Order: sequence, then structure tokens, then C-alpha cells
Amino acid sequence: MKRIPFSIISVLLAVVISCNSNKQNPETGPVNLQAKADSLEKEVIEGHDVAMPKSMKIPALQKEAKRLIDSIGKLPAKAQEAAAPYKTKLEELVKDLEYAGMAMDKWMTEYSFDSARDNIEQRIKYLTEEKIKVDKVKEAVSGSIAKADSLLKATL
Repeated sequence: MKRIPFSIISVLLAVVISCNSNKQNPETGPVNLQAKADSLEKEVIEGHDVAMPKSMKIPALQKEAKRLIDSIGKLPAKAQEAAAPYKTKLEELVKDLEYAGMAMDKWMTEYSFDSARDNIEQRIKYLTEEKIKVDKVKEAVSGSIAKADSLLKATL
């Protein structure tokens, strides 16, 4: 039987050990981290894609609510008094719509599509925070528009 030189065995053993040490933990490996980052980015973009078209309705809804507030202000005193609760709701609606529009604009201005592309852990952290923000924006936009729809329908 031939003997295999010790140096060849050492090299083969070193290769096997180095190959095994390059395997990544399934939870934290680069492939899974990249998949998580990609998934978060997709969720952020989807949040934007839901909120953005709806936010385009905000100026018209604000204008209508302000028009109704002005109309109430032109009513006789007794009618203004009767319409006071509705006017208060309209004023709250205008504030909600202003906030939603401002939140959408602010988020879009501050969002950086390319943030931390070279550091996957930082990117995941950034996208996680942005998902929370865009979800709040989406909620503000959708909520204020739903409130406007129900409140302004009362006048039709």
C-alpha cells in the first residue's frame, strides 16, 4: 500500500476545513440577509405605491372642506350655531389632510433608495425603520381620505 505524503493530507484537510467554515448560518448568511433586505425594500415600495395615488386626492378634499367651512361662516347666526359640530369636524378634517399630505411629502423627500447598499445589516435596519414610517404615512393618508369621504358625503 502506498503512503500518501503528510503534506497532501494537510492540504486536503485545510481545504475541507476552509470550505466548511465558509458556510453561513441559514439565519444570518449573506443570501438570507439579502433576501430580507429585498423583501423589506419591496414592502416599503408597496407602502408608497398604496399611499401615493391616494395622497393626490388630498388637495381637492382640503379645498372642498374649506369651501364648506366658508359656506357655514356665511350662514345666519342660528344656522351657524346648528352647523357648529359639523364645522368642527371639517376643521379637524382639514388638519388631518394637511398632516397626511405633509407626511407623504416628508417621507418621499427623506427616503433614500440607495441607502447603505454596501452594508447589508445597515440596509436592513434602515429599511425596517422606513417600513414603519411608510406604514404610518399610508395609515394617515388612507385614514384622512376615508374620513373625508364619509364627512363630505354628508353634504351631498
